[in-house]
Amino acid sequence: MSEKTLECCVIGGAGFIGRHLTRLLVASGRRVRVLGRSATPSRPLPPSVQYQAGDYGDRELLKQWLAGADEVIDLAYGTVPQTSYIDPLFDIRSNLPPTVTLLQEAGAVGIRRLVIVSSGGTIYGPANALPIREDHPTEPISPYGITKLTQEKYAMMAGRCNGLPVVIARPGNAYGDEQRAFSGQGFIATAIQSVIKGAPLVMYGEPGTIRDYVHVTDVATGIMAVLERGDACNAYNIGTGIGSSNRDVLDLIEPLAKAAGHAMEVQVQSPRRFDVAVNVLDSTRLHLASGWRPKIALAEGIQKAWLAALAQA
Repeated sequence: MSEKTLECCVIGGAGFIGRHLTRLLVASGRRVRVLGRSATPSRPLPPSVQYQAGDYGDRELLKQWLAGADEVIDLAYGTVPQTSYIDPLFDIRSNLPPTVTLLQEAGAVGIRRLVIVSSGGTIYGPANALPIREDHPTEPISPYGITKLTQEKYAMMAGRCNGLPVVIARPGNAYGDEQRAFSGQGFIATAIQSVIKGAPLVMYGEPGTIRDYVHVTDVATGIMAVLERGDACNAYNIGTGIGSSNRDVLDLIEPLAKAAGHAMEVQVQSPRRFDVAVNVLDSTRLHLASGWRPKIALAEGIQKAWLAALAQA
């Protein structure tokens, strides 16, 4: 008797990380449904994917959409750190109620696994030790990080009190092909597009913030590892364990820009209060659970993203 084909629902599966993850899910033999905000995906999804536009905070829509699901991955989020600082109430309203609704409806459906994709880059706050492990204190300094952490707390409560098989993924700073620039998130994409368009690039402080940049394909395989091998009511970092400053990133882009005849203009402004100075993640827990390791080094990933952006310019 053949095994049942898993039905996987991905909320926000047409976004930057979601597109890469959805391809992996399809390749694994799953039937995949994607719920997104736009009427149509901004970029094509695999032909077998069933796409539906809608608000996942709509309880009736969610109830119908989750029917028959074995797995759910929640990638959706309506704000970025910069916008959350400008309007923290909007950050709460647009993100927290839909998550609580999802937890309730997923529990009613009886799914085998729910993955909440959180933020390893913001929930920990200032680092006491590097690289940051999952048991590091969580003291976020942006509304974005606070709301992400609150989502985690609700998810863990649903797991421990209601038996919901929920697991948390905490990626570092994703980058790579197809990332949208000038969105308030994604320094590498914005830096590349600024150079190509001949626009000045703003860096906050010198040498800027230090981040754990993880190529989007590694983020996607990391989320797959969390889905398939993560323990319920546990959290898993997805990072490289290597910190790179904004200046380090620019040093990798500059020779690519010069070879293509582009100049780089950088404007250094004062550091922002809601930016954590250093964030580097320890992914030992995920490696021990699944064998996952990142495969794409930063220099290689930036070169791939540069060539893809140049081809579309």
